[in-house]
Amino acid sequence: MVHQRKEDGLFCIFVIMEFSSKLLEQAVDQMSQLPGIGKRTALRLVLHLLKQPKKQTEEIASALNVFRSEITFCSQCHNIADTEVCEICSNSRRSDEQICVVEDIRDVMAIENTDQFRGKYHVLNGIISPIDGVGPQDLTITSLVEKVKSGKVKEIIFALSATMEGDTTTFYIHKQLSGFEVLISTIARGIPVGDELEYADEITLGRSILKRIPYEDSLQG
Repeated sequence: MVHQRKEDGLFCIFVIMEFSSKLLEQAVDQMSQLPGIGKRTALRLVLHLLKQPKKQTEEIASALNVFRSEITFCSQCHNIADTEVCEICSNSRRSDEQICVVEDIRDVMAIENTDQFRGKYHVLNGIISPIDGVGPQDLTITSLVEKVKSGKVKEIIFALSATMEGDTTTFYIHKQLSGFEVLISTIARGIPVGDELEYADEITLGRSILKRIPYEDSLQG
C-alpha cells in the first residue's frame, strides 16, 4: 500500500506492507534494520531463507550468535580479532616500526588486499565528527600516542578517508604527535576528495600507500 506524507513542505512516498503472518513481519522488521536494507529487500531475503533447508538458516543464525558473543578486539591495534592479539600484530614478519592509522576494520581489509603494506595497524574505531557527537575521547588516540612514546615506532602513516572528518582527525592526531621524533606521512591523494577509503580500488589504494608523502606537504596542497 502506497501513502504520501508531507514533511518539511515536501511530499514523501512510503510503502506500508500488509503481512499475512506476524512471524514474517517480525523477521522482515529485524532484517530491515541492517544498513542499506529496506523493507522490500528484507522481504526478499526472508522469503529466500524460507525456501532454503532449515539447517542452512540455523547455521546462519548460529554463526551470527557465535560471532556476536565471542568476537573481541586486539589489545594492541584495536582491530577485530578472535584472540587477545590479532593475527597481524602477532605476525613476526610484520614491522613494528610502521603504523598505519585507519578508521575501522574495513580499511584494514582494503589495504591488506593491496599487498603493499608490511607494517602494522592502529584502528581508531571512528573519526572525529562533532555533528555525530564523536570527539577525540571516543577514539583510540591515547593508545596510539602511547605506542609512539615507546620509541619503537619510526613512521606513522595516516590512511583516513579524504573527507572533512578524515582530514580533521588526521590534523588532530598530528598535533598530538608533534613533540615526538617520528616520521608522519599520509597516503597520496590517489583517493578522490570526499571518497571513503574502503571503496577505492586495490591498484589506486596500493599506489597511494607506496607514494605516500610527508603530512606537512599535504597541508600545502
